[in-house]
Amino acid sequence: MISASPEETAALGERIARQLLPGSVVALRGGLGAGKTCLTKGIGRGLGVEEGIKSPTYTIISEYETKEKISFYHIDAYRLEGDGDFEALGGRELFYGGGIAVVEWSERIPGSLPADSILVEIEILDGERRRFRVWGMDGRER
Repeated sequence: MISASPEETAALGERIARQLLPGSVVALRGGLGAGKTCLTKGIGRGLGVEEGIKSPTYTIISEYETKEKISFYHIDAYRLEGDGDFEALGGRELFYGGGIAVVEWSERIPGSLPADSILVEIEILDGERRRFRVWGMDGRER
């Protein structure tokens, strides 16, 4: 799927949100400026998060509440050294506590991701255009 603007990227996030249930984990992969936070904002909007979602780079984990009173976790693993750092923060418990989580830089914590995570790879094409590939940990495209 190709997005030509941040607005289209956020709209894709809203469509992804409609597929998520409590316990869902969305693992994002893509370089700096690829649109991971923009997609996350769209997912949050699709879940009814009213608070403005910001990049959690310095806080690592930000928690919001959805309209259904479900915890929505926005996790930025960029500054983590691996699964051990994530586990020391109590991150794994977030994945199994009935909330919904989106993980930016998920490739930094591969051993912590649940087997049924949804993977989203973002490729910068040019300007604001991005290519999105969505699949499960089982390798099947979604």
